[in-house]
Amino acid sequence: MIRLREYATMPCFILLLALITPRFALVLMWLFSDYLGRAYATVLWPLLGFFIMPMTTIAYAVCLNEGGGLRDGWIALFVVAVLIDFGVVGGTARGRRER
Repeated sequence: MIRLREYATMPCFILLLALITPRFALVLMWLFSDYLGRAYATVLWPLLGFFIMPMTTIAYAVCLNEGGGLRDGWIALFVVAVLIDFGVVGGTARGRRER
């Protein structure tokens, strides 16, 4: 029997893993579940997302699988993921310029 307390900690762990290492979380999602396969029709989009915008790729998969699409409050998750991806990319470029 699964206790509610133990079950509720797993999504928190996945979220933390995705925030720390989104590419590793994407690989784990691809290897051990069909989460990305249900969200994307082809392998091309998750592959491009792996290299360009990994947090956005994960957020889009969550929005489609859990929320049924980009609507209501789920679009806020998607927008936050885009901002995180742009911030990570922009932050590294700014850091190189300052050196």
